[in-house]
Amino acid sequence: MQNQNDMVKDEAEVAAASIKCEEWGTCSSLEDASMDQPSFQEDESAKVPYVGDKEPLSSLAAEYQSGSPILLEKIKILDNQYIAIRRTRGDGNCFFRSFMFSYLEHILESQDRAEVDRIKVNVEKCRKTLQNLGYTDFTFEDFFALFLEQLGDILQGSEESISYDELVKRSRDQSVSDYIVMFFRFVTAGDIRTRADFFEPFIAGLSNTTVDQFCKSSVEPMGEESDHIHITALSDALGVAIRVVYLDRSSCDNGGVTVNHHDFVPVGTNEKEEASAPFITLLYRPGHYDILYPKSSCKVSENVGK
Repeated sequence: MQNQNDMVKDEAEVAAASIKCEEWGTCSSLEDASMDQPSFQEDESAKVPYVGDKEPLSSLAAEYQSGSPILLEKIKILDNQYIAIRRTRGDGNCFFRSFMFSYLEHILESQDRAEVDRIKVNVEKCRKTLQNLGYTDFTFEDFFALFLEQLGDILQGSEESISYDELVKRSRDQSVSDYIVMFFRFVTAGDIRTRADFFEPFIAGLSNTTVDQFCKSSVEPMGEESDHIHITALSDALGVAIRVVYLDRSSCDNGGVTVNHHDFVPVGTNEKEEASAPFITLLYRPGHYDILYPKSSCKVSENVGK
């Protein structure tokens, strides 16, 4: 009988093989690890880039001209607070894809080397977490290596340094984008499994499954949508705060209209850090995440339309 670590390793290797064989075109020899045939909805989403261009908030309003008055009113409120939206493909990986681009874009613009050094330390902790859980290095090492490579390349001053346009190009390249998404999925699964006692009540309430089953079915496979459990785990594991703004039909008790948001603040954040707004802001509409850009950032306004 397999022990739990062996089972974790086997499941993770299937997930890793699935994405690697998709890139290499060898899925015919790994039928058990391959994905289902895409549905019509997946065909339609494939027409959208993994990461889109920046658009003004008016483009969001145009989607709802014939829709709910509450949503239109909320978009007006958003328009006062945010200067742009960047859409991501609705393929089930939109949260991780949005986080990926928003984080790397922030580092490229800020050139915050202290933040890069800090997250590298956390990435190494995540690597050791997976090893302690029984994952073999082969399962995840390529995904980790590619994320660290992107971090190095967006720091300016070397021959490998890349431009903003190159970052966008790489984020739309499946061989890069999907690998980084898998990196985040492994990091997320590792944190959830390590803190199983903490996450178990939330997982049981959401899906009525065990922590192990949840990671196997809803975290590690590509194309599985994310919720507050994924966001909490990724934020805590990497030590990066995330603001999620909610665009839905809910209204206040007094009948007024407000736009709600929730800040996912990593464990161990000090009071000063917690008081400042996260530099990653995502817009959540039921089943989908995009990137939002606050008006307070002058660098954002310079790049609208890119």
